[in-house]
Amino acid sequence: MPAPLRLRLDGDALVQNWRTLDRMSGTAACGAAVKANGYGLGAIEVARRLADAGCRDFFVSNWQEAAELAPLGLRVSVLHGIREEDMPAATAGFARPVLNTPTQVARWKAAGGGSCDVMVDTGMNRLGVSADDIAGGLLDGLAIETLMSHLACADQDSPMNAAQRDRFAALAGTTSARRMSLANSAGIALKGYAFDLTRPGLALYGGIPRADMTAIRQVVRPEAQILQRRRVSAGDTVGYNALWTAKNDTEVAILNVGYADGYRRDFTNIGAAVVSGRVLPVLGRVSMDLVAIGVDAASDLDEGDWVMLDYALPTSAAASGLSQYELLTGLGQRFERVWTTS
Repeated sequence: MPAPLRLRLDGDALVQNWRTLDRMSGTAACGAAVKANGYGLGAIEVARRLADAGCRDFFVSNWQEAAELAPLGLRVSVLHGIREEDMPAATAGFARPVLNTPTQVARWKAAGGGSCDVMVDTGMNRLGVSADDIAGGLLDGLAIETLMSHLACADQDSPMNAAQRDRFAALAGTTSARRMSLANSAGIALKGYAFDLTRPGLALYGGIPRADMTAIRQVVRPEAQILQRRRVSAGDTVGYNALWTAKNDTEVAILNVGYADGYRRDFTNIGAAVVSGRVLPVLGRVSMDLVAIGVDAASDLDEGDWVMLDYALPTSAAASGLSQYELLTGLGQRFERVWTTS
């Protein structure tokens, strides 16, 4: 059945964002993080388009995500490494594990090794083996394709960035790794952080992790149908908890979308839809499946018409208090995903 809400996904903008990040990466190769179902857009369609554009390195979180991409025949790395129950998939050869712990390293060696990647912790204290582990010979005998680490504060001008870069650079030549990789989307904008391979995620999908990355284009535009148009009299309220009161008689449209679809309650009374340049404010509480907008400025809109939600990631994040990552990955499966060209 046709869905009453859809995501318009700009395939040209996605590819152009990757090309922009590839240029910014200089001599380093530019990969793509397609975890979390391609940040909510659909990993298979994202990866196919980026592979056609020239991307050769793809990153997912777990082996289920890797298996979904396997039919595309891409070079995929699994960032969370290998649990014991992952070993049948890991040894099947359709993706490489990114080893994160001494236990994972031992597990991989016991299975006969093979090409792998390794994450080293340089200060984020999340995933990765330590520099001391490496100095102690933990990685000896491994066929490492890429040694990688992850920046904690690349979206800020923090002294931690340089500290992590320097710790990572000091590991050059200490392992069998053919390549080194540090920079995420924000890290690509920092000079001297690209090493051999960059791993953008957010910026591919229209997120702007640093203010100076102005060339990034919006990719995602949510749209929803109007279920009902009604007139609300002055003094009446709209929605749960009566959080919006009409100062004057107001034309209101009810949209078929809500927080169950990822349009979060944080947009209560601050979100908006946009139709032909007209801004139509969200009125009252965002419900699970419904949102009210004011349509005094859009007399032409009626039941069954489609409206686009204002979802420019940086401004929506600032208005709602949500991160751009949450705004993307929270978009639900009830949206029909429709790929378009600019």
